[in-house]
Formats: sequence, structure tokens, C-alpha cells
Amino acid sequence: MNAKRAGQAVRPAKAERAVTAGAAVVPCRACLSGEDLDWLGGRSVSLALDLTTSVALRPPAARPPGAAEGDGGAGSWADEVWAFLRQRLSGLGPRPPAVTVRSQAPAASGLSSSTALIVALFRAFTDACAPAGGVCARTLAQWAYEFEFAVFNGGGMDHLAVIAGGALLLDGRTTGLPEIRGRAEFPRDWAVVVVDSATKKDTSDHIRVVRDQLATGDARLAAYMERSDAASAAVWDAVHRHDLTALGTAMSAAHDAMRDLQRMSTPLLEELRALALRSAGLPLKLSGAGGGGALVGVCPAAEQEQIVARLRQALHGTHPRARVIPTRAATGLAPEIAGRPMP
Repeated sequence: MNAKRAGQAVRPAKAERAVTAGAAVVPCRACLSGEDLDWLGGRSVSLALDLTTSVALRPPAARPPGAAEGDGGAGSWADEVWAFLRQRLSGLGPRPPAVTVRSQAPAASGLSSSTALIVALFRAFTDACAPAGGVCARTLAQWAYEFEFAVFNGGGMDHLAVIAGGALLLDGRTTGLPEIRGRAEFPRDWAVVVVDSATKKDTSDHIRVVRDQLATGDARLAAYMERSDAASAAVWDAVHRHDLTALGTAMSAAHDAMRDLQRMSTPLLEELRALALRSAGLPLKLSGAGGGGALVGVCPAAEQEQIVARLRQALHGTHPRARVIPTRAATGLAPEIAGRPMP
């Protein structure tokens, strides 16, 4: 993404704004129910996870630590986010500050690690370079959404999930950020287990295909939306009632709709789900639009270590590349945005 692609000319700055030290740490997110409903319309439930992406600004002459590449791990995103900000904040120089990126979440896994990186870049750059008072969290969410929409044409669940944190009940919109209908702190006696299939999700054509389904009134998409919306309501109810069994049932219903009506799952993912249920009694749901990536399950925090050990032992012989990652719910950058109306 560049200034020409964004469709706006950049006015030369009279004086470059000084860049101060800046850093941001952003969680990733799991979708507990309602993939695509954040932009199709309908309810979805997200959960911020304590698998973080951090962006730290480096002094101009500093070398990246260790074996980091010249881009510090940000790829082209740092340049593109900076170009976006130059159209909205005066006094920014032609090149972004150097950054160092560290990420705990597996890439291309359906856990929104790319959104976490983009939001972290927006937060670190604006904290360091914006006028006094900075850029508020609501504007940060809107800008990050607009930036990604121009590339992927998708929805805004991920941006709200990593900024607001906790569990969110979202009401999707066909354009713009979804509405936050509710936010809840995840029960402290619950923990999350991520099973990374070691197969990257492939959603390069997914949004275009689903938008075509929507335009033609596809009956399978309509059925998917109805079933997923109902599953989201059941997930949210289970969180509020602190009913872990009901949560597993509702997340399984959401997964079944993804698999049966939108073909988001794969034979490998179904094998991993069956193995997890058989070896550890843990229901797993695909997070993200599928074709690979990660499965997530929720278990009692007191049993997480034992469940992780059982899963690792079961996977070792048949799926040695798969990873089991224990984690917890995360608070997010700015939980207060859940109480404010989105534009």
C-alpha cells in the first residue's frame, strides 16, 4: 500500500516531527464463533489471547538485535502504515522509524497475527510521532480497519478484538467496524489451548468468493449465517453463565457450520479435532476462515498443563509438526473502547 494506492496526495511537510522512543504490545485473537459475520452481518464472538506481537522503535543508527532483518521483522507493513499516517498527521518524515518486531503467535494461523502487527505499528508510530495527546483508541481502530480493508476487503472484528481485549460480542456491519454489543472478562479459572496444525491457512480468495455468494443470494451462505449467528449467541450465553460444557458445545456448533456449509475445514484439521477429543476430552474449533491454521479450545485453568501434556503426547507420533500452545485471555490495549459507540 502506498500514497498513490490510497488515493491521496501527500503534502510536503514544513518540518519533520521529532520521533521519540515508542513501543506497543498487542495480543492476538481467536474467533470463538461467527467467522465472516463481522462484515456479512450477524453476531460473532472474539477472544483476545496472550500471544503478543510487540513493536519497538529503534534509534536511527541502531542495528536490529540478533539476526533480525533490516526491516526488523515488519516486512513492508512499516512503510505502508507510515505512508497511511503521513496522509493524516502533519510533519512526518518520508521514512518510518526503524522497528524491531517480536511475535509469539504462529503466523498465518487464523489468530490475526498480521492485524496485531499492524495495530502495534499504528500504536507505536502514533505514540512516538503524534501531537501531544496522541491518537485515541477509537481512531486507532478505525484507521487500522481502513488500512486493512483497502488490502483485504474484510471486516473489523480483529481490530476491535486486539484493542478492546477480553471477550467481545460483535454485531456485524456490511461496511465499517462492527458494533460492540458487549465485552466480558474471560473467567480467570478458564484457560485456552491452541493447536497449531503447521499448515498455513489459505484465504487468498476467500473474501471474494463469499462476497460473490452474498451478491447472488447463495442459500448455503444464508444457512451458514443463520447457524453461526445462533452459535455466537450460545457462546456468549455460556461465557456469561460460566458454563464450560455449554461453551464447548456452542464452539463445536460454530465449527460444524464452518465445515459443513462453507468448507472452511480440512481433513487434517478434522483429524486433529478428533484426536484432541479422544486423548484429552477437549473440543476444538477452527479460528479464522480456514484452509489450515490453528484450532482453539477452552479448558479449566487447573487442568491446562495436564491437557497440554496429553495432546503433545498424542500428536508426537502421528502429527509431529503440530504444536500445542497454552495461553490465557488478554486484556487488550484499550478496553474502554467497548463502552463507546463506533463511527
